[in-house]
Formats: sequence, C-alpha cells, structure tokens
Amino acid sequence: MQELRKERLDRGVKVRSESIYAISSLKEIMFIIGPGLLLAALLLILPLFVSSYWQGVLKITGVYVLLAIGFGFLANYVGLVSLGGALFVGVGGYLSGGLNYFFDLPMIVTIPIAAVGGALICTILLLPALPLRGVYFAIVTLVYPMALSRIIVATGAFRGTDGLPGLERFPVGIGPIYLIFIVILICLYLLSRLVNYEDFGLVLRGVKDNELSIKASALHLTWYKIQAVFIAAFMGCFAGAYLTHLYGWVGTSLLAQDFSILPVAAAVVGGPGTIFGPLVGAFILVPISEAMRDYGTLRIVFYAIILVIFVVFWTEGILDYLKRKYEQFEHWVEM
Repeated sequence: MQELRKERLDRGVKVRSESIYAISSLKEIMFIIGPGLLLAALLLILPLFVSSYWQGVLKITGVYVLLAIGFGFLANYVGLVSLGGALFVGVGGYLSGGLNYFFDLPMIVTIPIAAVGGALICTILLLPALPLRGVYFAIVTLVYPMALSRIIVATGAFRGTDGLPGLERFPVGIGPIYLIFIVILICLYLLSRLVNYEDFGLVLRGVKDNELSIKASALHLTWYKIQAVFIAAFMGCFAGAYLTHLYGWVGTSLLAQDFSILPVAAAVVGGPGTIFGPLVGAFILVPISEAMRDYGTLRIVFYAIILVIFVVFWTEGILDYLKRKYEQFEHWVEM
C-alpha cells in the first residue's frame, strides 16, 4: 500500500532565505510567480466586468495605489515615514496642468515631464528633512502640502482657488484604467526586484535598520535616502499628473490631506511588510470609501476604527497573513 505524508508547499523550494530558491520544476516555478501572475491578471481583467461608474472608481483607486506603494517603500525599506503624499500629487498635478494650460503642451508630454520634474522638485524640498527620522520626518512632510496650499491661495498663483480649468482630458473608456494599472504593475515589478535582488535594496534595508553601519561602510547615507525619496515622489507625481488630466482641472484640492492619510491606511491594512500589500489595502479601502461618500466626514471614523483594528490586533496585514498561510499550506506526497 502506498504511504503518504503531509508536506508544506514551500518545502524543497525555499532553501536558504526569503529571496533565494532552488527551482527544479514547473510546479515550483508557479509556486514562486503564481500569486504575482494571478494579481496581475485580476488587475487587467477587472475593468472589463464593472460598470462605467465603478470604472471611474478604479481610476481613483489606481492613484491611491501608487501613493500607498510609495509610502510603503519609504517606511518599510528606508525607515522614512512620509505623510507627503499630497505634496507629490499637488506638485505633479500643478506641473502637468501648468504646462498644458500656459504652454499648450499635450498631456502625452506633460505627464512624463511632471513625473520626473515633480519628483526632482519634491526631493529638493525634502532634502533638508532627510537627516530626520520617525515622527519628525513625518511632521515635516505633512506640513509641506498644507503650506503650499496656503501659499497658492494667498499669492493667487495658478489662478489661486479657481485653479486651472479646461485642461486636456483622457478619453472616455477603459484606456485610462489600463494606463495607470500598467504603470502600477511596472512599478511593483521594478520595486520588488530592487528591494529583494539588488545590492541597492540591501543598502536601503541597512539605512532603515542601522545607519551607523552604512556610514562605517563609507557609503553616502543621504544619497541613498535621496534616491529612495525620488522613487516614491516619482510615483506620487505621476499619480497627480494623471489625476489632473482625468478631471481636466487642477486646484488646491490636489493638496488635500486625503492623499496623505488614505495611503497610510492602505499600507497598514494591506500589509506593511510587502511591496504588494499597499495595493491590496487600497483596493479594499478606496471602493469602501466611495460607497460611504454619502456619510461625509464619518468616513474618517471608519478609517480610524480600521487602523486601530489592524495596528493593535492584526499587525501583519491582509497580504502578509495570506502569504504566510499560502506558504504553510500542506499537501499529501508519497513517502
């Protein structure tokens, strides 16, 4: 009689660490890349099966996903807790909208310029705060968008509170959804490669865990922080430029604190220990937030309750929990 025993799925696949594997079969390859492929397939298929209203929600969700990924990258791999999502969105949106409004440049040109140029501007603005850590860096990043909004209103720059209307807009349909979803998938792939398989990612982990070790290795600590902030700002500025041409208008609402707070909640709910966790959290919170729009500011109470639950009782988040259960799943094999 054939004897069987239970064995974990990752047994024999994972051999030395969380990022080093021994691959010997198609089954083991699919064990590694299967969840990522499933996530990508769901993103690409989802817009085809929802109404036009929820397609609009998916576009906004994509914006928050980029912001949440940027927050998670800085917080979990560099040790910089940034509440400056609104700064990234505002700078990217105003830069793209200004180029389109004042110089009549098409959005196919303004969006890339705003993403790169806006990231550079945000990095320069945050440069004096890079020696700070923890709550001190978070406070500085939170103040920047608030100050910028007041400056625009007080000086009347970019037409003040009226904003810049009549900007070029994305065509109606699912094209804009796939644009931002593809950007999200590219960013997730590049970031996962960066933090898990490149020496740069190893140094970033050192920046978070032990800055003295980085200095002792004769590495320029501030330079690595600058690069990390630029990467997060690039994603946020792209999101701001995308949002500007989604609405065809840019104003101080792009500097609202929702763009700073909701990404934090998404990262905590989805799973702070992974690159993909913020995506899951954003796809949970943003649609729920949209469904609760009629309740106004009570949505903030909902966010607070959710954050308390996950911070106190479920610290690993949804995706970390599912990842652990996936790897611990047992199946029967021959002895």
